Amino acid sequence: MAKPAEFTDANFETEVLKSDLPVLVDFWAEWCGPCKILGPVLERLAEKHRGSWALVKINTEKHHHLAAQYGIRSIPNVKLFVDGEVANEFVGALPEAAIEQWLKKALPSPYREKLAEVEHLLAGQQLDKAEQLLEEVIGAEPDNARARVLLAQLYLDTDPQKVLDLLEGVLPGSEYGDIAEALRTFAGLTLNLKNPEALPESPVKQRYLQAIRNLAGGDFTAALEDFIELLQSDRYYDDDGPRKACIAIFKLLGEDHETTRHYRPLFSRALYV
Repeated sequence: MAKPAEFTDANFETEVLKSDLPVLVDFWAEWCGPCKILGPVLERLAEKHRGSWALVKINTEKHHHLAAQYGIRSIPNVKLFVDGEVANEFVGALPEAAIEQWLKKALPSPYREKLAEVEHLLAGQQLDKAEQLLEEVIGAEPDNARARVLLAQLYLDTDPQKVLDLLEGVLPGSEYGDIAEALRTFAGLTLNLKNPEALPESPVKQRYLQAIRNLAGGDFTAALEDFIELLQSDRYYDDDGPRKACIAIFKLLGEDHETTRHYRPLFSRALYV
């Protein structure tokens, strides 16, 4: 098993800060027992994942200034550098299986540049090309939650069942969990347009369906107007549907979006009238 090249002050910028690959930097010292346990594990994993990320080992006794610069107070300390910045870290000699799990969550997708291109295409309304690229990413990396969320948004008004299928593996509490939950709510509401007779009969039913049409068409302002009015007239219609719809819109737009800032106070007041 090949070991990482010896680190020198001169190559930190080229080997770490300007690396095309993510770099795992192991801050260690000769006197540190846990470091001697962790080191071979990291070297074994670096060999196993060659081409996905690189390993650099920094002896804190020889490179005090780097240890100070990156706030090393306890070793072993392992920091993940992505595009020259510390993206994640852990301290202590973790078991190999735990490090594998940490890496799975911490490492950026190799398709992040392609996904950035997708978001540019979406902003330019080049939806067909964006869909093609997303299908390619998901085919190569099925667990890519970002890609699944982006593709789900493309299918919101045409195939709500596919939205639900795409988001099945995006778990609550994960990075994209909130957006996925909002899209699931949207998809569930949109399914009502294909089967309106399944909704309870009520004087508010047609207004509710119109609100869903506005939602499916991306007119969040009109949808919020309708749903907030429904909160005041029949809040619990369709198993609390109007409230759930408003919350989903706020989650998708984000709390700093001007639409959220305008309608959230109106929503809150409607809940307690």
